[in-house]
Amino acid sequence: MSVTPQASGAASERTGLRVTYDGVVYPAEEIARGAAYELFSADEATGFEWAPRPGTTWPWRRFVHVTEVTEVQGGNEPAEEPEAPLLVPLHRNRSWSSVHQLSQQPAAADDPTLAAVRGSATVRRGTRMVKVLTGRQLAGYVRGWLPHGFCYREHDIAHLRTPAGLAVLRGDGTSGREGTDIGYALRWRAADPGDFDAPVGETYRGLLALPPRDRLGPPVLGTGFVPSSAQLIPEFVTRDFADLPMPANASLLAYTAEGTEVVLYTYQAEQRGWLRMVGPQWRHLLAAVPGLSPDQEYVPTGDVPRSTQLVGSYAGGEYEAVADLPGGFRVLAMTRAARFPVDSVARRLRYARWRGVPCLVLREEAGWLRLRLCRPDPDAVVDTGAQCHERGVYETWAPAPEVTDDQVVDLSYLV
Repeated sequence: MSVTPQASGAASERTGLRVTYDGVVYPAEEIARGAAYELFSADEATGFEWAPRPGTTWPWRRFVHVTEVTEVQGGNEPAEEPEAPLLVPLHRNRSWSSVHQLSQQPAAADDPTLAAVRGSATVRRGTRMVKVLTGRQLAGYVRGWLPHGFCYREHDIAHLRTPAGLAVLRGDGTSGREGTDIGYALRWRAADPGDFDAPVGETYRGLLALPPRDRLGPPVLGTGFVPSSAQLIPEFVTRDFADLPMPANASLLAYTAEGTEVVLYTYQAEQRGWLRMVGPQWRHLLAAVPGLSPDQEYVPTGDVPRSTQLVGSYAGGEYEAVADLPGGFRVLAMTRAARFPVDSVARRLRYARWRGVPCLVLREEAGWLRLRLCRPDPDAVVDTGAQCHERGVYETWAPAPEVTDDQVVDLSYLV
């Protein structure tokens, strides 16, 4: 449920939630099940922004991550298992700032302390993942795109609630220079930890070598952290930059300049489409999305070719499946009576090679294959003529007869 700024302050007054930050106790509102907090203050304080709300006596506010607070009073018990926090081993010779500096240095990618910090950020089944989008990208997802490329755990970025704050996570090369009054994002639950990689090590070394003319977005550091002067945020990529099947109840979100999160659409797996969730007061947030009518209640993805799908077995037969998390996996069926839990499940996708470069096959049209590079590097980009569509994602067309090692692969999940 989306909460307006006015309601947020009032809710804090009712609940009595108090958070200690920098030695001071502030009234607060919980964000993302306690991953972050919105703090309120009656007086101006360092880092707080003027954001008066009708009906509240606290005109100043600030968003902080849970790791920045020292005590929480009046909070609720978590309804589900919390995510593993990012653990930073600090001592008198290694401060937070020194660890952050290491995270921004590609030469420090093999530092054992940095590796330990990065290794503490884990993805499990049901982890909420977030991909920050432009208006153009949001329109693409509404029309049938699937999650792919760079993404983040919601737990690590819950304090970034404004378009300006989210700009550091954009991968389109604009860094939020336009349309900064609204931010967009896709949020979904991870179906399996094996679907995600940390972009570190030899496997992703080629990304570091790509020159600025051949990439979009900020450079990949190879440390597994977002390039940022102030944030220590672990980043992930979908394994091989592959598309992931869209799980049930994924959400497309908007963030206003005041820090309000608004759920624009939720994914209806059986209908293969997006159900609009916003009322008239929020439909202006869709004005910047090209080709999308704010008054359209339901947007089907249609017959968009799908580069990947979940397949499950039930009673000896094979069926298309859907991840309905945190519950599990079931047969994709229109009627509730046929939505059986599957006995086994796998993600099916198609691999091939073109000019010796490993690729994913996204679709086939008139004897041509749309390919996405699994391991982008300068040589692969030159050899295939691939174009960068967003940070780390390189695609090209290839004549089908020239493609080799074309094969469909099933990657099994534990049920």
